Amino acid sequence: MKINGNLLVFSGNANRALAKKICNYLKVPLGNASVDRFNDGEIRIKIEEDVRGKDVFIVQPTCSPGNDNLMELLIMIDAIKRSSARRITAVMPYYGYSRQDRKDRPRVPITAKLVANLITVAGASRVLTMDLHAGQIQGFFDIPLDNLFAVNTFMKYFEKKHLPNLVVVSPDVGGIKMARAYAKKFKTGLAVVDKRRISDKQAEVMNIMGEVRGKNVCLIDDLVATAGTLVEAVAALKKAGARKVFAAATHPVLSGPAIERIRNSELEELIVTDTIPIPKEKMIPQIKVLSVGPLLGQAITRIHNEQSISILFDKVYQ
Repeated sequence: MKINGNLLVFSGNANRALAKKICNYLKVPLGNASVDRFNDGEIRIKIEEDVRGKDVFIVQPTCSPGNDNLMELLIMIDAIKRSSARRITAVMPYYGYSRQDRKDRPRVPITAKLVANLITVAGASRVLTMDLHAGQIQGFFDIPLDNLFAVNTFMKYFEKKHLPNLVVVSPDVGGIKMARAYAKKFKTGLAVVDKRRISDKQAEVMNIMGEVRGKNVCLIDDLVATAGTLVEAVAALKKAGARKVFAAATHPVLSGPAIERIRNSELEELIVTDTIPIPKEKMIPQIKVLSVGPLLGQAITRIHNEQSISILFDKVYQ
């Protein structure tokens, strides 16, 4: 597909490496913008090239530090909007605050909806994201939102490993829909780790629903935060007789004790994508990073050329 001169890609500080991979795929230079801080810590942004009448894409996942990266995105949208861009697409490979998507207790916010309002009011024309934690977040936006899936990226990786007797496992009941979609793509069996949560910080694994004894297992989730659920699931699967346990998660949040937990677990490999950059000090041999730059580049190309991107979904969740 051809890209005309009206497409521009900019990036904040959240994940410039991914933005550059996207630009390499598109064969366009990364847009010139100054994104830094005033002496008092306020964010200072200046777009250093003409965007009037252009189709602009801003690559900025709202990962840690989430508040800073979100503000960078909002201010960049405002700056580009006030510079008369024709269309602004917020490319958010990771949508921060996505776990606060409902009122599960009294007197708590629905922050995922608040973030959607902020992005819309700032001036974004549409949003491009990946593997939302909750599908209902799409309904929080009054502008078009495209939610891509990393399943094909993971599938290509596992096909190369040629693992016999592979079974896809959801680490909890809430992830069954995603795990079922992966099992369908991988043409494998499906199992679920049934757990009972003791508190916000502890979960007690109860039993495994499905056959895993003597099989290689792939745990599927949209993100890994503290890795508590993940390592508990790994321990339960090994106890149930699983051979090797792998895990695939789109977003490597890896907060708190995550790295230490993964390092000390029986997990063979944690396969993640580069929606969130992983600091060098957190890169351990068990972690394998796959790039979604080409997938996002394809989506940007199709959006720019006013073409359907449904081919990229490949009926993943149907």
